[in-house]
Amino acid sequence: MTRLFRSLLFVPGNNPRFLEKAKSLTADIVCFDLEDSVPDNEKKKARKIIEESLKTRSKYYSEVYVRTNSPSSGKILDDLDEIVRKGIDGIVIPKVNTVKELKKIENILSSLEKKRKLGHIALVPSIESAEGVVNTYDIASSSKRISAVIFGVFDLLNDMGIEYKKNPEGAKYARAKIPLDAKAAGVYALDAIWQDLKDKKGLKEDCTAGRKLGYVGKTLIHPDQIDITHKVFHPNETEIKWAQKVYKTYLQSTKKGKGATTVDGKMIDEVHFKRAKALLDLVKK
Repeated sequence: MTRLFRSLLFVPGNNPRFLEKAKSLTADIVCFDLEDSVPDNEKKKARKIIEESLKTRSKYYSEVYVRTNSPSSGKILDDLDEIVRKGIDGIVIPKVNTVKELKKIENILSSLEKKRKLGHIALVPSIESAEGVVNTYDIASSSKRISAVIFGVFDLLNDMGIEYKKNPEGAKYARAKIPLDAKAAGVYALDAIWQDLKDKKGLKEDCTAGRKLGYVGKTLIHPDQIDITHKVFHPNETEIKWAQKVYKTYLQSTKKGKGATTVDGKMIDEVHFKRAKALLDLVKK
């Protein structure tokens, strides 16, 4: 795995100023949000704002994802129709409970990609319920599109009837299970948000705890959380060695006039090469 996935920052999709500011942020992924941060009466407006922002994709430092509304919301078809455009790198699907839900979305996405002549768009399911936690491995391994899964602690606790507090006891099993299932499925796991923006010490401790559980990064709600998160989720030795191998192998392949090739039996292409280079450049710094 060569991808930098240390941070995924949610940005309210109904706020043009925030989306403009996101162009200069150093999060590995900025995720335009259509769900929790956008009131129902602003959803339509947010879709249009995001569609316009995707036209300036090249000006963003980060990869650009969009979080849609949940499969059960009745809004996701409208979300996908508006945001599946040139410029989008991936889509976060909140509150995924079963593979069946995800397959319906994937079929729609494939159809839109073909119709609009787009490249491969990644999917990131967010696990936010007891049913979702039980089905995490099946969800994570259900499609080659899936690059990561997210742990959504707040809705999980609500589903369990547990009041939220920092480091909640009722979420410990789910928090430990999700990265284990993700690893078995061969994808990344991103830890839940840290809500207290003033508690930077708590954020660092929470990042450290998440890394020890196997998370490779964290979901964020404010740019001020990026630096602390990146310091904790610095690439490890295994990731660095893999990046070096991908970088070297792909260069050799291009010198022979070829493109895509394989490393340890896994297909790699220009996208993997760029991600490997980004990781190695980060290590040099």
